[in-house]
Amino acid sequence: MKYRSVFDIIGPIMIGPSSSHTAGAVRIGKVARSLFGRKPAWADIFFYGSFAETYKGHGTDVAIVGGLLNFDTFDERMKTSLHIAKQEGIRITFHEEEAIPPHPNTAKIRLGDEQGELELVGISIGGGKIEIIELNGFELKLSGHHPALLIMHNDRYGAIAGVANILAKYAINIGHMEVSRKEKGKQALMTIEVDQNIDDGIVEQLKMLPHIIDVTKIVE
Repeated sequence: MKYRSVFDIIGPIMIGPSSSHTAGAVRIGKVARSLFGRKPAWADIFFYGSFAETYKGHGTDVAIVGGLLNFDTFDERMKTSLHIAKQEGIRITFHEEEAIPPHPNTAKIRLGDEQGELELVGISIGGGKIEIIELNGFELKLSGHHPALLIMHNDRYGAIAGVANILAKYAINIGHMEVSRKEKGKQALMTIEVDQNIDDGIVEQLKMLPHIIDVTKIVE
């Protein structure tokens, strides 16, 4: 992992005792909220490894719920996020898992409402930095620190080229891109991190391409 500045090592401005257990957890929660696109009615949160052992003492539970409420790492409301979630009618359930995780600081969030559900797995890698490593069963690598597009599509010839052509048309530079699929010829997931936020109009053009099922953007 390369760090761009000293602040990537010591962590961001934040509420809480630990950049890994607090700031990282906030950002995992915020990415889940961003991808879901709205306030969830419920959330099941599964902690693994070090998270499972220390989440109460380090405030990881408070932090990840704060992220689901769309709070920033420095938001003073973070301290009462569990109470705020209850006031807003969000049912939160925590689970301590014994399975050996891919990283010591691993959390899985399953959230939803009457319109749908979402599940992601995130890891906190230090200094407040995170990676989302799984989304609805698809493997991926998403930092959550850059604008991004998540594009669900049918695994067909030309789908990736079509997306790349539209991004090139609007001079949008791709910083990282990968494609994950569960089975050849079925559904696949494009993960594209870019250098600038993408307008809704461009997202709508992407949605109209052949073989594209859905497009979700993450803003910086």
